Amino acid sequence: MDRRAFLKSTATATAAGAGLLAGCAGPQEAGAPAVHARPRLRWRLASSFPPGLDTIFGAAEVLAERVAAMSEGRFTIRVYPAGELVPGLQVMDGVQQGTVQVGQTASYYYVGKNPALAFDACVPFGLTSRQQTAWLTEGGGLEQMRSLFADFGIINFPAGNTGAQMGGWFKREVRSAADLRGLKMRIPGLGGEVMSRLGVTVQLLAGGEIYPALERGAIDATEWVGPYDDEKLGFHHVARYYYYPGWWEPGPSLSYHVNRNAWDRLPAVYREIFTSAASESATAMQARYDARNPPALRRLLAAGVDVRPFSDDLLRAAQEVAIDMLEQQASADATYRTIYRSWRQVREDAYRWSGTAELAYARFAFAPS
Repeated sequence: MDRRAFLKSTATATAAGAGLLAGCAGPQEAGAPAVHARPRLRWRLASSFPPGLDTIFGAAEVLAERVAAMSEGRFTIRVYPAGELVPGLQVMDGVQQGTVQVGQTASYYYVGKNPALAFDACVPFGLTSRQQTAWLTEGGGLEQMRSLFADFGIINFPAGNTGAQMGGWFKREVRSAADLRGLKMRIPGLGGEVMSRLGVTVQLLAGGEIYPALERGAIDATEWVGPYDDEKLGFHHVARYYYYPGWWEPGPSLSYHVNRNAWDRLPAVYREIFTSAASESATAMQARYDARNPPALRRLLAAGVDVRPFSDDLLRAAQEVAIDMLEQQASADATYRTIYRSWRQVREDAYRWSGTAELAYARFAFAPS
């Protein structure tokens, strides 16, 4: 078998991974390796997160590493932390305007552009990480989200999930929903809207701005992610109480926002490489959180952090407000209503299934010994 025939058969047989690199987007000289016919491209990625948050920011680095490896260095992505090219909470704007080709962010930061963007990340009392992934990748969610993002000249890709988050750090006790009134708290997205309706003064701050605001008393409380990231940010040094669960983020997905014009100009094989690398980086993020949160929680407990559950009274009040808010928005906007109704049916079915075998196991196995 000559080399050209061998390369062709390899690409056909594998149709992924190394096999993708055997194809060619254009004409080439006889006998020359196909990969050399592809253009050298360099993209810039703006993250909403600082590099110190290695589990989130690190997922973007995994994306860049895998894209470079699979393209044999011909397609590279340079990852920039929040604030270096664009502010952390303006990443979507940077992608939309073409300042960068791709952004790593949480879509609920941009509900001011369209409230339905929250479903790309999460909504209060919504889906767990596995349920969210199932809805996006197998339940039609990604197609609905891409239709929405098309209005902004963006194509989105799932970029990883943190799993169920903690409820955050508070300088004073929160025994009931009544104790939320007058509290100043950093909390984004629809969770922030629920908190606002419960009497909280809500602020939206990027990750690197939270600690100093909490330290100097500009805010009384903050949510972030979970033990591993929260420990790195040092919140336990300036707030005593650590509450759970993060009912507003039971399974939040991050996303890669890609400029549609830049995407359309990519050779087909580079699109496949990017898609595969994005999926790999998403898996890495979830696995790293699941591996690193348990020992981090152990360290925080050993340091004397007061870890407490939110009261049932607070959870019921928040759930009532959240459901009412979602229903009101669905009544007011046809696009939102279409996505919400589809998502709500998925949630109902997922809750029924997860509330059967998994809940029974968790109640028994996770109970304190």
